[in-house]
Amino acid sequence: MKHSLIFFILIFIHPYLFAQIPKAADYGVRHMIFSFESLPVDILIQSKSGEEMRKKPLFFFCQGSLPQPLLKYDEHGLYGIFPFNPEVLLKNYHLVIVGKPSVPLIRSTKALGAQYCFLDSLGQFPKDYVTRNLPAYYVRRNIAVIQFLHKQTWVDQNQLVVAGHSEGSTIAALMATSYKGVTQLIYSGGNPCGRILSIIEEARYKELDTDSTRYAEDWYQEWQKIVEDKTNMDMTSGDTYQATYTFSQPMMESLLQLKIPVLVSYGTADWSAPFTDYLRVEAIRKGKKNIGFKPYPGTDHNYFPINKDRQVNTAFFNWDRVASDWAQWLE
Repeated sequence: MKHSLIFFILIFIHPYLFAQIPKAADYGVRHMIFSFESLPVDILIQSKSGEEMRKKPLFFFCQGSLPQPLLKYDEHGLYGIFPFNPEVLLKNYHLVIVGKPSVPLIRSTKALGAQYCFLDSLGQFPKDYVTRNLPAYYVRRNIAVIQFLHKQTWVDQNQLVVAGHSEGSTIAALMATSYKGVTQLIYSGGNPCGRILSIIEEARYKELDTDSTRYAEDWYQEWQKIVEDKTNMDMTSGDTYQATYTFSQPMMESLLQLKIPVLVSYGTADWSAPFTDYLRVEAIRKGKKNIGFKPYPGTDHNYFPINKDRQVNTAFFNWDRVASDWAQWLE
């Protein structure tokens, strides 16, 4: 069974009929390659057209889970890089996103597996991805990328916004707690009490249809195995035990100890919402005026509305509204 919470949004950015494989420039972004711990790292930078060399701070976005290429396309066109339209943020920032380890920058969706994941010749997640798919690695790598970018003449070092959604929220929060250069943090769709509790909450909801406790009990038994073998890097059941264990470490106290401005955004119908509400209660109790909260009522993990039968209504796309709210908060 999979241990990861899936974050996946696809947006076509313009129609495009391909006579050849597209390049980063076709997406309107710059591509830089950085070497870190013996692996090349793909960095994409999106800037306002004509202002690529204008000095601006970075908006560093940590994407969610799974080994998906940053750039995807099919016969109908290119897929968006960010889950939101970046235009609302480009006025004041250069947007940065970094690829997953050992995952190619660009692929046709026809060449990808389920959930648009890149698979090796054996039909599995690449080994170098699996061994590095850990919060500590992403934090080290992302900080190294930022330090590299801060040497560029078009980067203003006086401000650094780090944002992350889903799995990326944990990485972003850890970056903010370990790197003093971060000036604002946006924590989106995360569970401040750890990934495993979101998995159990989802299992509890499934039990409502069956009048059984077996789904959650199965996960408690699985969690016991994970804790007892938390360094296990076997990948045959999805995320490794070590990945699930480390992404399940509570971020509550780390978030409450931050002194920089923090924005917490979340859908109130997300599995993690009760734990984010708990974070909000604790922030009020501790008098944390630097932490703001932006709930989106009746929306799921990716801000889609949920109807009373808990079916996702993908006709209403709220991500652009979320990004606009982020931009307003930053101003």
